Amino acid sequence: MHLRALIFDLDGVIADTISLHYESWVRLGQDYNIPFTLEDYEPMLGLPRRACLDLFLKGRTVSEDLAQTMMARKNAYFHELLDRLTPADAAPGVADLIREGRAAGLKIALGSSSQNARLVLKKVGLLEYFDVIGDGLTVERTKPAPDIYLWVADRLHLPPHEGVVFEDSGAGVQAALAGGFRVVGLGAARVVGAAHVVLPSLAGVTLDRLRDLLARAKAQP
Repeated sequence: MHLRALIFDLDGVIADTISLHYESWVRLGQDYNIPFTLEDYEPMLGLPRRACLDLFLKGRTVSEDLAQTMMARKNAYFHELLDRLTPADAAPGVADLIREGRAAGLKIALGSSSQNARLVLKKVGLLEYFDVIGDGLTVERTKPAPDIYLWVADRLHLPPHEGVVFEDSGAGVQAALAGGFRVVGLGAARVVGAAHVVLPSLAGVTLDRLRDLLARAKAQP
């Protein structure tokens, strides 16, 4: 395949911010006496902030003012935890692949539902490598709609099939596939099994290996 761009999701792909988000939701649950577990958190992966709040509420009805207050409080908790993030917290292999891709002349981009994307990239020391950043404020329709990734491809001036998307959520994989991208799913196969390639992480993944994996996936019936 003619590969011209590496396009990444953020949480769980660039850095292990998933644990920070989870801890923030747990703290919010304690504030409002709403029990919250890892099983409750899993369906939130890849979704925007308001959709996550709806899942968090588990059918409870709140006013719009209270909804905004709850989202702001959860985000404040997340920012407190984010202060401890460093370049050492980049996900395994991701920094090496980004640097190799950039050195090889590939475009590097982000397509995330997070509104904290630039801050997280800065904390892990990777912001300077990104040519295009799409975040939770970029498009109206969020994942699993393909809009964020199509927006990124448009800003990169390339057709979707010339970019590969790295995702760790079912909603994100669905979005990238719907947009016509090649997709590498990271993590549990039950979550990202529809991706063209499924890997536990990017540890040890070079551009040559990536191209080989995608070529083999394309050759499969």
